[in-house]
Amino acid sequence: MKSAELEKLARRYGISPTRPSPEDREVAISADTKRKILSALEVDLSGTTHRQTVAPRREQEPGPANDAIPKSFLPDFLLKTRVWGISLQLYELRSARNWGIGDFEDLSAVADLAGKLGADFIGLNPLHAPFLADPDRCSPYEPSSRQHLNPLYIAVDRLPGFVSSAELERQLEALRRSDLVDYAGVARTKLGILRDLWSAWLQAGATDERYDPVDFDAFVARGGNSLRRHALFECLSLSMAERGAGAGWRGWPADFRRSDSAAVAEFAREHADEIRFHMWLQWLAHLQLLQAADRAREAGLRIGLYLDLAVGEAVDGSATWSEPDVYISKATIGSPPDPFAIEGQDWHLAGYLPSAIAAGDSSPYRRMVSAAMRYAGAIRIDHAPALRRLFLVPLGSRPDGGAYVSYPERRLLQILAEISAEHRCLVIGEALGMIPPDLPDELAAAQIFSYRILSYEQDEKGFKPPDAYPVFGLTCISTHDHQTLAGWWRSADIQDRRDHGIVPPDLTAKHLQHRRRERRNLKAALLAAGIDVPAGLSARSGRETLRELTVSAYRFIARTPSLLVAVRLADLTDEKRPTNIPGTNDSYPNWKPKLSVSLEDLASNRLLHRITAAMGEERPRIQAARGRPGSRRISNSQDKDRREAKDRLSKSP
Repeated sequence: MKSAELEKLARRYGISPTRPSPEDREVAISADTKRKILSALEVDLSGTTHRQTVAPRREQEPGPANDAIPKSFLPDFLLKTRVWGISLQLYELRSARNWGIGDFEDLSAVADLAGKLGADFIGLNPLHAPFLADPDRCSPYEPSSRQHLNPLYIAVDRLPGFVSSAELERQLEALRRSDLVDYAGVARTKLGILRDLWSAWLQAGATDERYDPVDFDAFVARGGNSLRRHALFECLSLSMAERGAGAGWRGWPADFRRSDSAAVAEFAREHADEIRFHMWLQWLAHLQLLQAADRAREAGLRIGLYLDLAVGEAVDGSATWSEPDVYISKATIGSPPDPFAIEGQDWHLAGYLPSAIAAGDSSPYRRMVSAAMRYAGAIRIDHAPALRRLFLVPLGSRPDGGAYVSYPERRLLQILAEISAEHRCLVIGEALGMIPPDLPDELAAAQIFSYRILSYEQDEKGFKPPDAYPVFGLTCISTHDHQTLAGWWRSADIQDRRDHGIVPPDLTAKHLQHRRRERRNLKAALLAAGIDVPAGLSARSGRETLRELTVSAYRFIARTPSLLVAVRLADLTDEKRPTNIPGTNDSYPNWKPKLSVSLEDLASNRLLHRITAAMGEERPRIQAARGRPGSRRISNSQDKDRREAKDRLSKSP
């Protein structure tokens, strides 16, 4: 193919001609990369046939005025007040009753506590379905499917018919004592008991009023092919893992790699009961998550649950196996080289084809967003720049051999606006790092809240003052990819990147030098805002001094005009270990560390009360709204789901 023709095709299919570099310059995309990306977009380079994909944004979407941009839902009460909530990783919760992993009953308990403290939402890690056959693939941001839930969060002891035993309690005590979530042990124990409960439930039949099979059948009917294929995948995945072929479909025999093959159809006929069992697990998770959402509203949380959406799915999981025609199969989602990852990043995630993501009345994006919003008062879109573009890394290439590809931004914004209005759910967009300069303004015009992290809000003068933060924003100290504030102050994040070989020693020295300036600038920003700084604060300050600093920092972000502020539970419990160290795999137990404080002890935690008291002082609740915990109206479908859940679960022991 001639160079001019290749360039024309690349432009037509939205491939950016350049990518950024760590030195802040634009690097030209090679002809080889363009060919690989075009192939990944299913363009036939012979010029005979190709799939129709989106054109570049500048050709397809001329960018009308802001008043034409579809607007996502905004609760009325937020026009009158600023609120705060608590963010956490559900699995990290410790309690005297859970099974070694936080669960939906723990979430309900947190909702009760949060309501008493004056919070208005609970922010959670993605609750997407993982690989049950390979529980240690535990990253919530690399799920098997974003349209289904994680059954490991089911509170088994709250199900009807459950009876414990001395042997089970011995196993559970060992799982609870561990400082890391033992995903394999949790999965083995929970699935074993759940299979017994499933058999008992089948025998009880229609006489069991607590979990009516008619309601389960209705859930299965609503779930359609998506639910059935996910359950079928789980059965196959467990079977293949036992045979040594692995949990992911790319390692399976060829005739099992497509959901529509004759071999898969035969397997489905032979394992009909097992498929129903996995659909039942989804039903249980659905009912308990609805119950937790109800508990949050009843506790006075006006927004309720705030759920996170991963940017993609595992390349070999349920989603890509069930619907291969809507996913890119020859490239994965990543990020170009930058100062903190000088070789770039390959997240090994599958993304939707630009041509398929918004196609049809029941598009993949619409279904994925709806699956989360049915439970939530807010969702957070991880890597919101994906609304406009994704950085794709061709299979077999390094990240610096990738390129940006355009997506149908206006159609995706329209879907968000429609579904958020239907479910009365506000939208938050995480857009950090290398992003198009005009994207924040466009997201703001769409009423998508920006995501602001304290350490990122700096300019050449230092930390920005509180009044420089946007009104339509969620402001926080840190996220799951960062150390706590105390860890940041001690430069623990920089040391982690050095120790795990993510950043070379010469760059580490520069980062440490820069952190010294950042510490001085943070002290100056706090003082300029009229907030006390602990006496004797230095790089070597002890634990209590850094706790005082944490309180001051939260008071600082509470004074911003941002309508939402998130208080990270790991800051409240002063955790030393990070949740996740981006760029590591086997060298750190990502997504496994538990909190050092149990749920039962949270209510008496002094640091928690100091920080939440500061939140209440800076963001007092409007009394007129306090007596209306159910003031956020819910959709008819949500109301039906929640009434069903309450009816069933209220009869549970």
